[in-house]
Amino acid sequence: MNTLSTKTISIDCLRYDPATDREPRWQAYELPFTDDMSVLQGLQYIKDNLDGSLTFRWSCRMAICGSCGMMLNDKPALACETFLRDFHPGRVRVEPLNHFPIIRDLVIDQTDFLAKLESVKPYLIPREDKAVADGTFLQTPQQMQEYYQYSQCINCLLCYAACPQYGLNPAFTGPGALALLHRYNADSRDAGTHERMQIVNAEDGVWGCTLVGYCSEVCPKAVDPARAVNVNKINSTKDFFRHLLMPK
Repeated sequence: MNTLSTKTISIDCLRYDPATDREPRWQAYELPFTDDMSVLQGLQYIKDNLDGSLTFRWSCRMAICGSCGMMLNDKPALACETFLRDFHPGRVRVEPLNHFPIIRDLVIDQTDFLAKLESVKPYLIPREDKAVADGTFLQTPQQMQEYYQYSQCINCLLCYAACPQYGLNPAFTGPGALALLHRYNADSRDAGTHERMQIVNAEDGVWGCTLVGYCSEVCPKAVDPARAVNVNKINSTKDFFRHLLMPK
């Protein structure tokens, strides 16, 4: 690291090991940084040079895998695309994502989200089987645009950490899973809408959303889960009247 261009910054990390600690605690680290260093690189510097016991998730370092979602000064963000220079000369406070149990330090338990993700059937359900020899299921560019935005979700869970309703009611399906549900319902190749509408219409489906919209604000891929939820409130209303007028 070039010392001529190096400054220092303090990172306060929430530390917690449920196996040994009665409650979480804060630990401060002072480290050198340059303007091109991300918060993730700062955490890696701590782990490599100051405290090897600090635990956090990361993988791609380029905002694709979604592994390094954390609370950075109370805001859900990806550590790999947030730069230390944006906090200097202040401190950086790093915590695990809100609303999830802590496994250790900055690592959360994703079990609840994964169960919700599985429940929305996030895969194509074709209308009929098609032999490989018959070719692929075709669609126009316009048909692809109907769902493309929602297919950009990287399961980083920032939207869940930002969602006050999920914090109050963990049974709420949540913005990320509902956005992916809409991604497949909007796909012209899919025929699983009827199955997914059971999730949409449920008490903890789209009607559990209170329209705060912070989920879309923090999304690093501009998926706009709030819009997906609102579109499906309309779809849920249509579904209700369809069954009311045509029960069979």
